[in-house]
Amino acid sequence: METLLQLLLKSMSQQSSIDAAEKKTGISGVSILTILSYALPILIRFLTKNAGSQAGAQSLLGALNQHTSTKAMPQQILEADEADGQKILGHIFGDSEKQTVNEIASKSKVDPSVVLKVLAILAPVLLSSLQSVTAATANAQQAKKPGVDLSDGLDVSDLVAIFQGTQQSGVSGLLGALLGGKVDTSTPQAATDGTALLGSLLSLMGK
Repeated sequence: METLLQLLLKSMSQQSSIDAAEKKTGISGVSILTILSYALPILIRFLTKNAGSQAGAQSLLGALNQHTSTKAMPQQILEADEADGQKILGHIFGDSEKQTVNEIASKSKVDPSVVLKVLAILAPVLLSSLQSVTAATANAQQAKKPGVDLSDGLDVSDLVAIFQGTQQSGVSGLLGALLGGKVDTSTPQAATDGTALLGSLLSLMGK
């Protein structure tokens, strides 16, 4: 059973996505991939914390509704607005932004300015991916499963297809438990793998 974190990491680390990020930023693909591997769990953890209250979850849902692109992920990366991404990071990390960026930079062995640039490009894509996944999850039991085309790499539409195919996909257990309210979202693992984040958003959407 794949978690939200695993699905996002798989999608964003596809070669086509890394190539697009390299072209967009001028930073080596290896560095981008390293930054992503360390940063994504931290981003999920902060998003989970922010969505821990109804007000925080409502604010996040509002941000997700402003990032609804369904273009292939490499194209989203190429079209990403860095200034928008910097604002998103500010909202996600709050007063901890500098400390968190420095932490990721230390683990990735790159300059903090490089980390900030990469994350600013990827932040809008992360929100659009999360929006697609959340919406698809909320409608998983009603939606029909579209075909999953991996010929161009796993993109946002494929994430939607995977999450909608609850009976056929490896995430069926996660979705079924979330929709049935049977997942313990209070554990540290749930805060990092996206289970608690989805739980908070779905809970609010159901009200």
